[in-house]
Amino acid sequence: MADYRRLWWILISVLAITFGLLGYFGTEVYREAPPIPDRVETADGTLLMTEDSILDGQTAWQSVGGMQLGSIWGHGAYQAPDWTADWLHRELVNWLEIAAQEEYGAPYASLNGQQQNALQYQLKEAYRTNTYDSARDTVVLSERRAEAMAQTAAYYHSLFGGDPALQSTRENYAMKENTLPDPERRERMTEFFFWTAWAAATERPDSNVTYTNNWPHEPLIDNKPTAENIIWSIVSVVLLIAGIGGLVWAWAFLRKHDEEEPEAPIKDPLTNVALTPSQKALGKYLLLVVGLFTFQVMLGGFTAHYTVEGQSFYGINVSEWFPYSLVRTWHIQSALFWIATGFLAAGLFLAPIINGGKDPKFQKLGVDILFWALVAVVVGSFVGNYLAIAQIMPANLNFWLGHQGYEFVDLGRIWQIGKFLGIAFWLVLMLRGIVPALRTPGGDKNLLALLTASVVAIGLFYGAGFFYGERTHLSVMEYWRWWIVHLWVEGFFEVFATTALAFIFCSMGLVSRTVATSASLASASLFMLGGVPGTFHHLYFSGTTTPVMAVGATFSALEVVPLIVLGYEAWENWRLKSRAPWMENVRWPLLFFVGVAFWNMLGAGVLGFMINPPIALYYVQGLNTTPTHAHAALFGVYGFLALGFTLLVLRYIRPGLVFDERLMKVGFWWLNGGLVLMLFTSLLPVGLIQFAASASEGLWYARSEAFMQSDILQFLRWIRTIGDVVFIVGALAVAWQVVKALFFPTMAPALGTPEDPATATESA
Repeated sequence: MADYRRLWWILISVLAITFGLLGYFGTEVYREAPPIPDRVETADGTLLMTEDSILDGQTAWQSVGGMQLGSIWGHGAYQAPDWTADWLHRELVNWLEIAAQEEYGAPYASLNGQQQNALQYQLKEAYRTNTYDSARDTVVLSERRAEAMAQTAAYYHSLFGGDPALQSTRENYAMKENTLPDPERRERMTEFFFWTAWAAATERPDSNVTYTNNWPHEPLIDNKPTAENIIWSIVSVVLLIAGIGGLVWAWAFLRKHDEEEPEAPIKDPLTNVALTPSQKALGKYLLLVVGLFTFQVMLGGFTAHYTVEGQSFYGINVSEWFPYSLVRTWHIQSALFWIATGFLAAGLFLAPIINGGKDPKFQKLGVDILFWALVAVVVGSFVGNYLAIAQIMPANLNFWLGHQGYEFVDLGRIWQIGKFLGIAFWLVLMLRGIVPALRTPGGDKNLLALLTASVVAIGLFYGAGFFYGERTHLSVMEYWRWWIVHLWVEGFFEVFATTALAFIFCSMGLVSRTVATSASLASASLFMLGGVPGTFHHLYFSGTTTPVMAVGATFSALEVVPLIVLGYEAWENWRLKSRAPWMENVRWPLLFFVGVAFWNMLGAGVLGFMINPPIALYYVQGLNTTPTHAHAALFGVYGFLALGFTLLVLRYIRPGLVFDERLMKVGFWWLNGGLVLMLFTSLLPVGLIQFAASASEGLWYARSEAFMQSDILQFLRWIRTIGDVVFIVGALAVAWQVVKALFFPTMAPALGTPEDPATATESA
């Protein structure tokens, strides 16, 4: 460890400091979350709602798909409104109408400017003034506001029920008819919507900023960006520039240029050892990867089509069976499942190699058990999602067996536990191969130690999702949810992927162990430095305070810094194909890894930073700029990485395989081309047009029925079909390559041996 002591201490220090920040300001989230009052009542003592009824409304919202049907505080789906912004604006408009009739006996629109300004001043005072009495745990509202709330709630009753008058609105919002059949639960859900809007409009005690940092933009009550928002946005940009400059200097002056590349072996070292039974058993994992990948891609096209035909698929009404909220849930969950499976397969392939080319006892049995456990979790969670959104599942079972309602963690809690146990079991299988190698005397174990640490982190950190429950405060839930969505995925999977690739290339004899270890340790420090506290950039407006915004803005800017050198990393990976003749056999997996570097720079870097600064996110949170980043980063980075791992494992468990050039060219280039078309002809233009509407009128308008159904946005959403079709063709080509290699080896071209593809004839 001595040669890498400084790098290890840097990594350990980074982890200690960043997790310290994440934990300390996490307690701030708990302390400063908007109160859910025990009672909400009028000035004359009439009870409007209670803490229990608000939380009952939260569970009702979860049962219809939660964040998969519209959004709350900007987090969720994008076709239906953001219910916080929508409720708030409707309630404000209702209040103004009631006040105009009470004070002037005329509609608000007919009043002169002076009268309207007077009412708007009263409106701002009524809504931004905090009437929460902490001693009584009670919010007191005026009778006028209670009437405005009742009128707003009546609209939502009709919308989430089956009122024929709002059928076209439900269609435009991609809602099925009678979304929430139980009138009592609809009543409770409106109370939850009200509470989220109350937090967005009410100033914190002794402050002139609302509980959600003045989000959403709502001119009627002067919800606008805070001074701190602007300050920390500027700081984040300055830190980004400074970080890039520092990295360039470090890259130029500190990187060792005299490290000689090892001479590439004549024969691929990974083929020197016979395949173990557990490695041979990985074919079914690869089949699951491409099966779920194909399912997810098809669902993506289906889901996108719902944005133009909200209840139909080319005229066929399918929303009663497969509504938007369900297929979007499946679309996201299947992506997480197949990408994770690709990573698990890569790890299980490496375990015997690390263990000296042999399986630990019962390793194949463990690999088989894990596979069928994964299948059970996938099927069980998908069935649970269906039963929940169809409102077939009893309300008391929904969170546990049906739909949690939280984006990316939609699966019922039982299935979430099953997924965690599966990942933990994978950790055990990995450690059974790694620990004996670590105990073997002699040799440089630093790269293996880092790989072990990343494996342990992946195995354990998914458990962060168990720190919240069905009735947990929304702010607290968001804190822990982003531990999974951001920290577990964007942090530890990134480190595992980097280290696993370094280990593979080192094992192939293509890069020296010193270079591989140093690069992996340095990369891990850079990823963790911005990635861990950068988790807070998702929480600017989720009921948190300015310090959380400051930490999130500061460190999330640093997340982009290491991405600027990914072009060099891509070139380094690609040039490996020329290091030895046998590397031609893995040219296509290498090209997928090159794609990862490109999309990491564009999707995670450029498109990610586009929405990272607080001032940007203030206006675009909940708009189509977010799925622009999400598609480019989730598929472009982790999707291509999982497919690259899949093709690499496929190449070695089918030793005679020569990739079908036509299939792979179509697969790789059409996937990339389809993603580019999807992003830049549809998602990003829609998001930018919404951005202008949000900045000028308010978020409610940018997500409103009238605006979203405008001709230009309808046209742009139809245009997405072209990119979707191109992408689907690429996906089918990659899937068929895997299926063809696994089941129909005689259909492959004449094959060479792994060492000499030009002359050998071994069959797959």
